[in-house]
Amino acid sequence: MRPIPALLTACLLLASLSADAADSVYVSDSSGNRILVFRQDRETGELTSAGDIATEGSPGALCVDPERKYLFAALRSAKTVASFRIDPETGQLVHLSTAAAKEDPAYVATDRTGRWLLSAYYRAGQIAVHRIGDDGTISAEGNWTETADKAHAIVVDRTNRFLFVPHTAPEKIFQFRFDARNGQVTPNDPAVVETESGTGPRHIWFHPTKDVAFVSEEQGSSLGAYRFDRDAGTLSPLEGQSRQSTLPDDYSGRNSCSDLEVTPDGRFVYVGNRGHDSLAGFAFDDDGRIRSLGTFATEKTPRSFNIDPAGRFVYVAGQGSGQLAACRIDEASGALNRFATYDAGIAPWWVLVVHTQN
Repeated sequence: MRPIPALLTACLLLASLSADAADSVYVSDSSGNRILVFRQDRETGELTSAGDIATEGSPGALCVDPERKYLFAALRSAKTVASFRIDPETGQLVHLSTAAAKEDPAYVATDRTGRWLLSAYYRAGQIAVHRIGDDGTISAEGNWTETADKAHAIVVDRTNRFLFVPHTAPEKIFQFRFDARNGQVTPNDPAVVETESGTGPRHIWFHPTKDVAFVSEEQGSSLGAYRFDRDAGTLSPLEGQSRQSTLPDDYSGRNSCSDLEVTPDGRFVYVGNRGHDSLAGFAFDDDGRIRSLGTFATEKTPRSFNIDPAGRFVYVAGQGSGQLAACRIDEASGALNRFATYDAGIAPWWVLVVHTQN
């Protein structure tokens, strides 16, 4: 038998390591006061339970810093935000710090530098910016800004210079300038985007390469689309494409939209339907046109979902069923094909896939 060349041996070894590589999937079990940990097989998308970590309060929104070293959680019943160190080999979490918040934090995110933790407060009608230390700890004091009732999300644009906060009650999207040197936010001009009555902007997601932002509209059961002026840092309705229904024409039951995400390549957009219990899919074509892909059944009350970093799989939390639906994203069509369902606690609230191993 001829010996295998050293270079080929190395390539086979790397291929083997890649095939065995696993990412981590975190699920907030709000009623169980814990964050569930799963390991994801990158090739198949299948999950394996890896335990959980108890939290001091009911966990809601989760986020991770750009370097994927720390996980941050909104602990809603405790009115705090907390940080955890991520073990890159196992995905396990170690609690690092907790900082007092106001009311219950509805949403958390980091800025693009990973130096600032951003949070939005649904009942308090405020947003906050806390400094994140080099060790992942959250500063006790934050920079607080009053907005309006039912602030539901807080997101920076790709340049990290502007910050946006959709509100479901006054039906406005607040626009701010963001200074990453000191974490200060100041109102932009104009300070708000007035949305159509009955829509209820909830979550916002920027396209990865184009100057477009998508918004899930809670009361309108619709997807909103906005043109983003990167110089002014402002949003305006995308002409001729500003609103798309997330429901089939023949559906007449109650519904409210929840989460929204865009695939990493920017080709597909998905919005959660609570009531119809589905994800509505849309294609965003190269010419800037939005077209419906239809709806794809999920577990009951899909409050949150997350697309994995490779854009191949989506995991949907069924708050009403205690189950996590795992779906494969068809690369050509954007269609979702469920391949597994997992137990996910009492009331799975949030899902986050983290690429923990390089």
